[in-house]
Amino acid sequence: MISPDSPTASPYEPMRVPAGTDRRLISPRRWTPPRAPADAGRTPVTGRLVVARRIGTGGHGPEDVIFDRQGGLLTGLGDGGIVRIEPAAGTRTVVGNTGGRPLGLAPAADGGILICDHDRGLLRMSADGSVRVLVDTIAGRPLTFASNVVEGPDETVWFTVSTRRWDLEHYLGDIVEHSCTGLLCRRDRDGTVTVLRDGLKFANGLVLAPDASHLLVAETAGYRISRHWLTGPKAGTDEPFVENLAGLPDNMSLGSDGLVWVSIAAPRNALLDRLLPLPGLPRVLLWNLPEALRPKATPVAWVMAFDLDARVVHDLRADDVSYGFVTGVAEHEGTVVAGSLHEDDIVVLASSSAR
Repeated sequence: MISPDSPTASPYEPMRVPAGTDRRLISPRRWTPPRAPADAGRTPVTGRLVVARRIGTGGHGPEDVIFDRQGGLLTGLGDGGIVRIEPAAGTRTVVGNTGGRPLGLAPAADGGILICDHDRGLLRMSADGSVRVLVDTIAGRPLTFASNVVEGPDETVWFTVSTRRWDLEHYLGDIVEHSCTGLLCRRDRDGTVTVLRDGLKFANGLVLAPDASHLLVAETAGYRISRHWLTGPKAGTDEPFVENLAGLPDNMSLGSDGLVWVSIAAPRNALLDRLLPLPGLPRVLLWNLPEALRPKATPVAWVMAFDLDARVVHDLRADDVSYGFVTGVAEHEGTVVAGSLHEDDIVVLASSSAR
């Protein structure tokens, strides 16, 4: 539902907040979120998240973290660097630099790395560090805030765009505004780009099912993960996978254990949930408060894992704030690692079966 004081965005042509514009200007959209789960959404398998050790990245902001096909860790940093780390030894190699701000990553079939770069679009980095731009415009408009990416067996690439109104520095503006300008897109081998879904609530994490039958798409501001069918009688349709999460889902990955690992950046904010169904003025006032007076996210480190039938297998949380705002998580042969937009290190988590 769009409030009377909200813009009606046409497909692929949302109003953007251009550089230099007064960032106090937001155009809130009304939405009635589902009632938050009781007891902060704790599940029968909720356990304590334990940081077993830290691995230095040599930089800041490992927003996403993945394992490559050799079991090495890959992450992108705030200075544009793409780093490969041996998880056991912690040795670090700089693969290259995007010249922008890398976010979601995926290993490419040709041995390279697919990169969603906030500034430059969808990229492919070769083993020698050279960078090729795959997508930098959609419908003639610059692609910004590409968020997560996966590649199919036929080299089809799918990627998400979180928002077409806000940049990374001001991403909270999109959460407060609830712009619903996220996209799910496909790039074919010939370079053709197709928008599969529009109007997503801060599109983020993306997982391709092992049989390539469907995608799982996280909507951070919608507190949900949905299934987008690629094959079969439901091809081109969407259905819920997990709804009404107690936190904000961020990057996702498919583990070697066959589970969908989901980073939960923060718990839902009760005040924002109360304001979202109301006319936009209260959120405008909230956004215009000095940053120090705005409600803060509850510090927590939180990851979850689901099987492909959407059953919760792991729900690991810690609120000791030694590591927080987890935005990426990955599993490989029993090792679970996490990254954060606001930290310097990647962390190795203790056994995911801990209670």
